[in-house]
Amino acid sequence: MTDLSIFRGRCLIGSGLADASLIVSDGKIAAIDAGRPEAGLALDASGLTVLPGIVDIHGDAFERQMMPRAGVDFPIDVALLDSDRQAISNGITTVFHATTWSWEPGLRSAGNARRLLEQIEALRPRLAADTRFHLRHETYNLDDEDEIRGLLAARRIDLFAFNDHMDSTVASLDKPHKRQRMVDRTGLSGDEFDILVARIASRADAVPASIARLAETARAAGVRMLSHDDDSPEMRKAFRSQGVTIAEFPVNEITAREAAHGGDAIVFGAPNVVRGGSHTGWTKASDMIAKGLCSVLASDYYYPAPLLAAYRLVADGILPLAQAWSLISAAPARAAGLPDRGSLASGQRADILLVDDREPMRPRVVAVVAAGSVVHLTEAERLSTAATPRAVAAE
Repeated sequence: MTDLSIFRGRCLIGSGLADASLIVSDGKIAAIDAGRPEAGLALDASGLTVLPGIVDIHGDAFERQMMPRAGVDFPIDVALLDSDRQAISNGITTVFHATTWSWEPGLRSAGNARRLLEQIEALRPRLAADTRFHLRHETYNLDDEDEIRGLLAARRIDLFAFNDHMDSTVASLDKPHKRQRMVDRTGLSGDEFDILVARIASRADAVPASIARLAETARAAGVRMLSHDDDSPEMRKAFRSQGVTIAEFPVNEITAREAAHGGDAIVFGAPNVVRGGSHTGWTKASDMIAKGLCSVLASDYYYPAPLLAAYRLVADGILPLAQAWSLISAAPARAAGLPDRGSLASGQRADILLVDDREPMRPRVVAVVAAGSVVHLTEAERLSTAATPRAVAAE
């Protein structure tokens, strides 16, 4: 692989920014120094901030490429390739596609989840981001438990989350707008959907034992687990006792405090920060961050959000850049068990962003390096093969 030098940038090294050059070789950061680049491919980062690539452990925005309108399907390979470009252009170099495997037919069906996993595995050589499979298992989906345990044992699942949306589904049956949205997603008639929900909800007594079996299989396979929308300290403790050490979107502060007390990773949505609150009316992520009750931000449903959220936290005086950036790089990498990325350091995977952040709260990704390759570049004049490329003039 051609070596790459990134020079004249302000690099996030440790807890602060420093003028430095990064030398990339064989897909890794080989050295950090303040010298000029040697002969080879070079990126001039003059006037830019150089940051570690974003690690996104929960994103389902790809669903919009699969079904941009209710009942309108596009091929999964087309959707994944388009989602890859969206993720990369927003600085996400490691992406976990959060795929719901539900008891529903349609977009979140078992068949769709299977096809998505197969396409991710087949397309990985063509995808710029390191693309992984985060399975969001609806706990009432008892019919597919054995198959999912087999996938866990084979380590084809990279992250495994326990989701339980049954109560909210039942509650939404009396809310015409929400009910219709769910019905449209499944492709069923209204009456068929109501009958299906009633049948699935009747399985409640069998759900705890299924969770225990799945958690045991994931632990044995070394697959990291998450619990989604924990609503009480007791719920968080119960999941932690089964090895589920990532609390994803706890719905109130007391539950987040229990997660922090237990040393769990705590995930909130980056769109929550960008928008100034949750679209569901639940916990405000920036408040949790200020109280030390959030360790990871994820794109959730909007790929531009992690980058924007980090800079909003800085602009609002909640965190300095190094700590804000850790929420979307080093911390999610640790939570996902990926110690080879998330920081600019020798030996780390060369996932690197060049960002123009002169306009407050509107950072712009100028270049993205993923595993040592330049995969996104908006200013071609910054790339050179000369030993000492010319400086890019300040705008």
